[in-house]
Amino acid sequence: MPPLPLNATTQITRAVRMAVFGASLTSLSGLVLMPNLACAQSQTVYQIAAGPLGKALAQFGVQAGVTISFDTEQARHLKTDGLEGSYSVDQALDRLLANSGLQAERQSNGGYVLVARNSEASLELGATQVTTNQLGSVTEGTGSYTPGTIATATRLVLTPRETPQSISVVTRQAMDDFGLNSIDDVMRHTPGITVSTYDSERTNYYSRGFSIVNFQYDGIPTLRDTQYSAGQTLSDMAIYDRVEVIKGANGLLAGAGGAGGTINLIRKKPTADFQGNIELGAGSWDNYRTQVSVSGPLTETGNVRGRAVAAYQDKHSFLDHYSRDTSVYYGILEADLDEDTLLTLGADYQDSDPKGSSWTGSRTVFDAVGNHLDVPRSFNNGPKWSSWAQYSRTVFATLEHNFDNGWVTKGQYNHQVNGYDAPLGYISQDTATESSIWAQKYTGKTTSDSLDVYASGPFEWLGREHQLVVGQSLSIAKWKGKDYGRATYFDNSYDFYQWHGQAIEPQWNQPTRINNVTTRQTGTYIAGRFSLMDELHLLLGTRIANYHVTGTRDSQANGKVLPYAGLVYDLNDNFSTYASYTETFQPHTEYLDSAGKMLEPNEGKNYELGIKGEFFGGRLNTSLAYFEVHENNRPIQDAVFNAIPDNDIAYIPTESKTKGYEAEISGELSPGWQLQAGYTHKIARDKDSEKISTWEPQDQVSFYTSYKLKGNLDKLTLGGGARWQSAGWQTLYNSGLRSSEKFTQDPYWLVDLMARYQLTENLSATLNVNNVFDKAYYTNIGFYTSAYYGDPRNVMVTTRWDF
Repeated sequence: MPPLPLNATTQITRAVRMAVFGASLTSLSGLVLMPNLACAQSQTVYQIAAGPLGKALAQFGVQAGVTISFDTEQARHLKTDGLEGSYSVDQALDRLLANSGLQAERQSNGGYVLVARNSEASLELGATQVTTNQLGSVTEGTGSYTPGTIATATRLVLTPRETPQSISVVTRQAMDDFGLNSIDDVMRHTPGITVSTYDSERTNYYSRGFSIVNFQYDGIPTLRDTQYSAGQTLSDMAIYDRVEVIKGANGLLAGAGGAGGTINLIRKKPTADFQGNIELGAGSWDNYRTQVSVSGPLTETGNVRGRAVAAYQDKHSFLDHYSRDTSVYYGILEADLDEDTLLTLGADYQDSDPKGSSWTGSRTVFDAVGNHLDVPRSFNNGPKWSSWAQYSRTVFATLEHNFDNGWVTKGQYNHQVNGYDAPLGYISQDTATESSIWAQKYTGKTTSDSLDVYASGPFEWLGREHQLVVGQSLSIAKWKGKDYGRATYFDNSYDFYQWHGQAIEPQWNQPTRINNVTTRQTGTYIAGRFSLMDELHLLLGTRIANYHVTGTRDSQANGKVLPYAGLVYDLNDNFSTYASYTETFQPHTEYLDSAGKMLEPNEGKNYELGIKGEFFGGRLNTSLAYFEVHENNRPIQDAVFNAIPDNDIAYIPTESKTKGYEAEISGELSPGWQLQAGYTHKIARDKDSEKISTWEPQDQVSFYTSYKLKGNLDKLTLGGGARWQSAGWQTLYNSGLRSSEKFTQDPYWLVDLMARYQLTENLSATLNVNNVFDKAYYTNIGFYTSAYYGDPRNVMVTTRWDF
């Protein structure tokens, strides 16, 4: 197809501008009628000096506004004659790659993959991408279950093999294949992560025996509050390219936090060429979902690019009288201010509006006289008016500049508002014959402002090239909330076994508690990757952190030093061994000792030894690690002093130690065959060698795979996966019998299947069947002596039209 005339390109650019920044879903979906612009390429003036090919491609990616996937190891030994003049993207790449033995192959997402000239697709080089955002490889459009590069651990953009820590990445392709539309779905899919469901709106994630409280958005850290849940664990995946999960302590970049790990959600980026898609899905329990995405250049030269995403889901549940509506909107703009400077502006918005929310689990374990409660899996203890509505609003900006010597400076700013409005209730068995509603209401929001500025780049010392990153971060979070704990009830008497959610909402009266808390964190960090030998690299870093909480809760920690150390030795072309040591800390805001004094901050230390493998130019990654996590000042209830003034529970600090090992493999086993699998074993004990965190399984297995068939069946992709975990248990107090007993979740398997058929070049249909054998299992036991069932067998059919 010949290039479109200039006037057509201008009209299209204007239309894309309107689409990307339109306020309504209608204006977005109208773009489906636009012609295919895949071959429309304008010319840009380039000035790229002769020299190493990898550096030249990095500069070209900035100037052209495109992503290029290639094997960094092979490109490191190649040179280019440079580029000067006005060219289209394809012409420019041909000149840059002249005499290299490589050629650029255009992908459906507007990016390019370098392949050997005159080779089959099976000889494609690795999925390591030159990106302009210093966040690592964009996974969208690669078709891969493994990343090329990541930066979550140190801010240095490294391959998984070069990173001396265990990191799992769920890519865009894995999310699309298995219908992972929520962060809960992604975490269940991630090797080594336990998802514990408290009630219909609250979940918690565990890694290596610890709750994960550290979230990042494009590398900007935030701490979640599991008590007043406000959006993080309800995040919709429509706006994200991938989710990176770093296992163990991560104080270097996160500052304050837990020892379990960090979840980093990386947003989708604009594309250099116009593209878009519409998804329509329908599934079990009246689950309906619509998603629209439009992306492309907003100027004729392509120096300004934009993207917009909108999603809406109306989802009912296997739980009685429960449903949730989710609305998501996202817009991002990239502008090349000059050939070396990139400005990014964006915003995202999400509303979660449930009806019939369960609270403190979906059902209690024991009835009023102490028998095990026997109710259907669909039983929902919440009344129909119960609702834990949550929302998030974010605006963000980054400014990045590349210097000729390979250094990059970047400033990131993130403004986020997370809020909740939660009138909640649940039916409780007061006696064998009487039941009533217990209700409370919570409202509030947290306003967070975060700023991170750093510089990163190479330097020479003792005849070798090394890498360094130096940064400064600041975050201020202000939480204001009200608790309503003395409701006035109307006709508060119900039949537990005839419960269908019909109840009168109480009068909430005046707040019984007003929260006003400001959390301020500052940190200065530095990290370097030193090339001691060709095969040996030392990573050293540290963060000096300050943490202050003021208001209705008070806590502080000043000048906390958090070291980072890692050593990586390349055994051969495919394998490297590594050792690492990391730390983190988390000041307490609720745990008081018998004298009413706040406990000292919780401290975590992570020791890790392992071996990593990289195959097929980075398209397949493997890892095997042994780890120990040591924890100090873990709060446990004081058995001697049960309470202190104001009826607060007294706590004492203790120690814990978690030991274990994990293995993971992700990526392409052969052309068209993708796999992500892992095995984790861990045991956590206190200072008396007693097992703790027993609800988390000691052993977990997960594997998910897909295969695109060949020949006459090449339009069909088949896949599936399974998760297994060993037994977990809690000791629960049975108030009816006034005794404690062990409640166990037996080991179980869950099996999922998927199939996709490419109906036409642009239209596909995907079938996902989850929990194929309809296994009944609990995702949590013990929370307020309650239990919560996992989803029964369910089906989702999704059609996607790419344009």
